Amino acid sequence: WTYILRERQREREREREREREGGCWKRERISEWFHMQNEFSDTLGEREAAAELPLLSVWEGRALYRRWIIAVLAVELATLSDARAHSCHEVKTAFQVRNIGQLKWVPETPATDVDLSLCKHSGPSCCTRRMEDSYRAAVLRDTTYNIRLYIDELKNVISGHERSFQDAFLSLITFSQSHLTSLFEKMAPSILSSISPHIDCLFNDLSRFLRGTSNVSVEAAVHCFYDSLFPLVHTHILNPGLAGSVGVDAPDGNQLGDCLRMTRQDINPFGPHPKQMAKELAEALRAGRVLSLALTVGTEVTEVTETLELTKECTRALVRMHYCSHCRGLTLIRACSGFCVNVMRGCLASLAELHQTWRRYVTVLEDLSHLVTGAHNLELALLGIRGRVQDAVLHAQLHGPRITATVDKVCGHSSDSSSVGMFPQAPDSPVNITRDIPGAEKIGLLAHLHRNFTFYISRYKSFFALLPETLCEGELGVDELSCWSGDDVVKSYSTRVVANGVQAQRQNPEVRVRGFDPVFMDLKNRLEIFNMEVHEVMPGVGHRETWDEPGSGESSGECDDEDGCEASGDFVASPPQKVNVLKNTEKVKYQASPSKPSSNAITNRSLARFTIIFLTLGLQWPFI
Repeated sequence: WTYILRERQREREREREREREGGCWKRERISEWFHMQNEFSDTLGEREAAAELPLLSVWEGRALYRRWIIAVLAVELATLSDARAHSCHEVKTAFQVRNIGQLKWVPETPATDVDLSLCKHSGPSCCTRRMEDSYRAAVLRDTTYNIRLYIDELKNVISGHERSFQDAFLSLITFSQSHLTSLFEKMAPSILSSISPHIDCLFNDLSRFLRGTSNVSVEAAVHCFYDSLFPLVHTHILNPGLAGSVGVDAPDGNQLGDCLRMTRQDINPFGPHPKQMAKELAEALRAGRVLSLALTVGTEVTEVTETLELTKECTRALVRMHYCSHCRGLTLIRACSGFCVNVMRGCLASLAELHQTWRRYVTVLEDLSHLVTGAHNLELALLGIRGRVQDAVLHAQLHGPRITATVDKVCGHSSDSSSVGMFPQAPDSPVNITRDIPGAEKIGLLAHLHRNFTFYISRYKSFFALLPETLCEGELGVDELSCWSGDDVVKSYSTRVVANGVQAQRQNPEVRVRGFDPVFMDLKNRLEIFNMEVHEVMPGVGHRETWDEPGSGESSGECDDEDGCEASGDFVASPPQKVNVLKNTEKVKYQASPSKPSSNAITNRSLARFTIIFLTLGLQWPFI
């Protein structure tokens, strides 16, 4: 009895403390509890009065009291559990946190007579038809946002490097123009004012061609510059006494200047330098122009893919994947990874059809970027203009008498008997030339852009094939002990995961794929046509093999010619070695590793080394 009274006193103290702390116990349940304890005490008193309680009745009272406590707690827990199981509080919280819709549409308790179109369930449900409509709008909004987020990342890589390449090209043209102007400013200031307009015209044509805003011929622009340069060189350097004979105000000046311009290519005063300069610039600027055009096409492709509209079948599958579990109060469970991949591949079936064409396009970008910094180095070609012009003038000065005699015969003007003007025969040091010219810090930027661009763009070769898996990573598809299969909670997704592509997606168990979206079909055709046009203009560019199945998208990288590839635990044999890219033109030599020397070459090399050693010993023999 002392124990019972002490426990009752402790219970009262605990109850007072609960009330002070704002506990959630209800007074009615506590009153019932004390009422049962009073009945228990009365029962013990009656038994003791009737002499039915033995000597150890205190221990029996303790055991009986514990049984009463356990029974009361079991009833209380069952009541609380039943109240929680029949509440939609967590569903309402998720509805609010994810900004799905108005909270008044979420019921307080589950209902069994709800007419649902997507999340049908025989048991009680926390969803209504209005909630399903809100789920549709929310999943469409969130999925579209996530898709555009990844496409924007690709778009920024392409458009950002497009601007960087254009800025680098224009900076090189501006620097090269200043570089050439400084040549005449230091070495032939007498013709600087006359040649400056022709220098401006040359570089304006080169700039417009590089930007793709004009179809001007690079070769024609270079030869036009040399045609205008020849009269000035002939009258100011080869025959300084005729310096005033070419000009608007000079008698017969226009006739002599026109004659010299028209006969420049026949007289050939500058030797092979104009043709070499025209060839180098044409090849380098053509590669740069095609690269700029290719980057513009890539930006347009990403802009079209951003307009992707999810179908009704896709939206229904997305609701089943994301929110049908909420109808049963399961707000924390995630979709099975296989289920998510099936749904996303079905939604992006038309987009995945761009995979092979896009891979070839990215290869085109890599090859063109390599060309403008390699075989057709745009930077070297533009910086070499000054040297070519200087060599051309020196060639004319070296062959001055012959050129003058030819001009006298063709144009009918006698030459001046004074000495030939001097033009420097040795160029200044490159450091001294470029130090004071604005834009000199841009030299070497093109190579850095090439390395940076190829590093980033190579990651997006399989972008459209791997986009469904990318979307399913992290929050969407999680491999846990249990997951949501669209209909129930399962340990693993047992349905077959269908491959990429519209044809394969016709067997998709989760999303009904009707056919290829006409918008993306047209986009694919245009991209294929562009790839073929690039190959026609620059043979060999973009024709490296990718070595993956069309539309598979299961591999994110390329197989090396000497190494095998592994995918899903299976060994894939490496493809045979292919011929180098640009095999039909003298452009970039794509050689992964040095070729093995032949036996004759090794023999000749060994013989040469032996001969050198023998001659060396022979020369040193008197001193030994």
